[in-house]
Amino acid sequence: MNEILQESFFHQPTLELANALLGCKLVKHTDQGITSGYIVETEAYKGPEDRAAHSYKNRRTKRTEVMFGKPGYAYIHRMHMHCLINVVSGEIEFPQSVLIRAVEPAEGIDLMYERRGQMPAKNLTNGPGKLTKALGISMEDYGLPFFEPPIYIAKGYTPENISTGPRIGIENTGEAKDYPWRFWITDNPFVSRKR
Repeated sequence: MNEILQESFFHQPTLELANALLGCKLVKHTDQGITSGYIVETEAYKGPEDRAAHSYKNRRTKRTEVMFGKPGYAYIHRMHMHCLINVVSGEIEFPQSVLIRAVEPAEGIDLMYERRGQMPAKNLTNGPGKLTKALGISMEDYGLPFFEPPIYIAKGYTPENISTGPRIGIENTGEAKDYPWRFWITDNPFVSRKR
């Protein structure tokens, strides 16, 4: 049985949370079964002052609303027909989040292949759109807490080495594109890609 992290875990500064999530297990319950993966890559988005964040300049829309609430809830958005999953961080009314970029498959791997098709194992969940499809995460999970089923984050393992660098895919964001706010488990084969 997975030991679910307490709500209090998510009450830490965004950059620290992005680091602390590495090695934790993201778990999703669906009617088809349970799938999970160890988080191996994250990116931090620091809201109002971060030009790469959806909540830059406190932009408050139906899409970003959950980020203005308590930390530890799911902010899910679509990009290029894929769902991407973020953990809301920061204080109430300070909209920040951590994108889960890649996971290492743990439970329900056969179900992941059913959803994604046959491919090399390392390509199953090595990207933010890939992992949501493999785990059965959808827009229906928007706003759900990460500390109770059907979607939650559980204790995993402590990584030996963590690397940091610039985030990916945000070229048009001025100086924000160079912030070293991407974190990954060094040499893990499921990390999405090098920049």
